[in-house]
Amino acid sequence: MSNSTPLPSSKTILLHNDKPIDIDTLRLNSLSNNSTVLDLVKELGLTNPSQAVALYVNALPADFSALLCECEKIELFDFDDAQGRGKEVFWHSTAHILAQAVLRLYPNAQPTIGPAISGGFYYDFAGLDISLEDLKKIEKEMQKIAKNGATPTRETFSAEKAKELFHDNPFKLEIINDLLKPKEDQLSNNNSPVFSGYRQEEFFDLCRGPHLSSLSKVKAIKLLKTSGAYWRGDSTNVMLTRIYGVSFPSKDLLKEHLTFLAEAAARDHKMLGPKLDLFSFHPESPGVPFLHPSGLILFEKLLSFWRELHKKRGYQEIKTPQLLTKSLWETSGHWDHYKENMFVTQSEDREFALKPMSCPGGMLYYKSKHFSYKDLPLKLSEVGLVHRNEFSGALSGLFRVRAFHQDDAHIFLLPEQIAEQVCEILELIAEIYSTFDLSWSLELSTRPSTHTIGTDEQWENATQGLENALKRYGMNYKVNPGDGAFYGPKIDVHVGDAIGRSWQCATIQLDMALPERFNLEYTDATAKRQRPIMLHRAILGSVERFMGILIEHYKGRLPLWLNPQQVRVVPVAHSHHEMAEKIHNQLIELGFHSKVDDRNESMGKRIRCAQLEQVNYMLVIGDKEVETGDLSLRSRENPDSANVSLNEFLEKLCTERNTRSNKSLF
Repeated sequence: MSNSTPLPSSKTILLHNDKPIDIDTLRLNSLSNNSTVLDLVKELGLTNPSQAVALYVNALPADFSALLCECEKIELFDFDDAQGRGKEVFWHSTAHILAQAVLRLYPNAQPTIGPAISGGFYYDFAGLDISLEDLKKIEKEMQKIAKNGATPTRETFSAEKAKELFHDNPFKLEIINDLLKPKEDQLSNNNSPVFSGYRQEEFFDLCRGPHLSSLSKVKAIKLLKTSGAYWRGDSTNVMLTRIYGVSFPSKDLLKEHLTFLAEAAARDHKMLGPKLDLFSFHPESPGVPFLHPSGLILFEKLLSFWRELHKKRGYQEIKTPQLLTKSLWETSGHWDHYKENMFVTQSEDREFALKPMSCPGGMLYYKSKHFSYKDLPLKLSEVGLVHRNEFSGALSGLFRVRAFHQDDAHIFLLPEQIAEQVCEILELIAEIYSTFDLSWSLELSTRPSTHTIGTDEQWENATQGLENALKRYGMNYKVNPGDGAFYGPKIDVHVGDAIGRSWQCATIQLDMALPERFNLEYTDATAKRQRPIMLHRAILGSVERFMGILIEHYKGRLPLWLNPQQVRVVPVAHSHHEMAEKIHNQLIELGFHSKVDDRNESMGKRIRCAQLEQVNYMLVIGDKEVETGDLSLRSRENPDSANVSLNEFLEKLCTERNTRSNKSLF
């Protein structure tokens, strides 16, 4: 390095996708104190469209125009950065391209907000009326803008200037005024906050950034759909037009993504569930699923498996009321921190609420008895029906509902038992998820910045307790700052399905606040009264939501032990009905779900019907089967028929079910 380089190894840390780069080995003679991070990126040869799409300087998001002389720590992230930092910048920049294209084609439209989201981006517009056909035209204009390769440049200005720049956009003005509200103390001291916006060619938008170094990195764009969306998600506000899209640094990546979306659509539980006659929704109870007979069988099979494993581990199952008084929710803290999500009612001049979670009821059970240290850990499980007043626009099949069953558990324990009990829960999680061939990962969520209960010491001790448990368990985890529950930190467990999607299911929450609020106690070895620590814990999360995940994970092809449609017996003619009924009855006696299909339809149509209903096994009974006593078997996975003896079939069928196999034994 020359003496003019601003990157002496004693000062600057340089990372690329979280991997350190040895500065001493670099030859950066062309750089000077006036050089930017973009100059450094070019010097490093990170010029592929997928490389160096996002930047952190001194641990904060930044633009590539940042001066090297001001950088003590530089972190560069590619598009495929594991934590999604690259995609977030890439997709937010493309949202600006979308807004620019819309304004070119529809000058009277008013842009509002355009964030990056999981799987792409969207932008909301007022004064825009378009159809799906119009998306192609907008997409073409976006491609033209990206090809021009403008560099988004940041501009800063005062609050007064911000209002002047966006005087004709009431949505931007509302955002500006909201940002000023918490700054009133600064305004009184003549310290007006600084606003920022980004300019690319003729388009300018209020935005804090950061953005791509060049829009030319966006090589492939696809607008996916359009829908209505209330301004700021409030149904009392004006309805906007939302356009969803996705973009990539190469056409091949877009092609892969569209293939993935097609596969995800084919697995959509909102389509497969009704098709398989598992559940339905009705406007008379919006957001609450109706489980059909087959759906209830699946529901009960999941809970039977769940109860079996919990019984082995010493859990005691309880059931607490759904309707509880306002005073209870005030004691728990939910009335102050969660009321907007609760269904509230009155009776005899008293206020009640349907429980959104089961924990307060568990507190009352604990208070109804006297416990000593010898009784701890006390493991109480509950499959509680809970209600949450979700916004109607957020409802989504079984994934987001207003009423669901939570596989809850509350474990009351001594401080020295935290690590052991958390590890035991993680072992239970591993056993349950592995049964379904689901992968999983861990995330530690810490204290939110506002609206929490409990002391600083309680939060510190609780967080440390979970960290120690995770280290003891020995599995890698990442930290999610500020995403804990209002009463304590938590471990969130994300499961990965058959096509690589991630779902947040299990949670383990360490709570020192509720035992104190409810004045819970136990007697220690010296006969003194002490406060227990409590773990909240769910594994399936919502049983209904987990059903939806499994439907999509298996693409509706549920394994034998879960399937409400296990065996279909198809007699070719009326003369074969007696044997079909005999086999059917044997299957019923063994606890299988069997059905004889003797409708006046062709055999081919009846077999096809069984295949569409994802029946695991089909037995065709004709003259040959009646004569030999053997069976003509077709499996869901193999449409070709095979001859098996009845005893062999029943033996393997029982083995496949009892071992909870995910694969057919035929």
